[in-house]
Amino acid sequence: MTDEKIARINALAQKAKTEGLTEAERAEQKALREEYIAGFRKSLKAQLDNTVVLNPDGTSYKLRQKKDGN
Repeated sequence: MTDEKIARINALAQKAKTEGLTEAERAEQKALREEYIAGFRKSLKAQLDNTVVLNPDGTSYKLRQKKDGN
């Protein structure tokens, strides 16, 4: 997500607190927030996919996602 989009999210949040948003601005804010969250999740997943756990005995393993959804 670009700095301009993040600045727009912040501007809309500030405007919502002070004077309120129009329907179009609410829709824009929702879309920008969803894009931000999707990017955040993608980045976090990539970081966790590349994480290696080191045990005290010197062995290591990569983190894996649980298959059962828990």
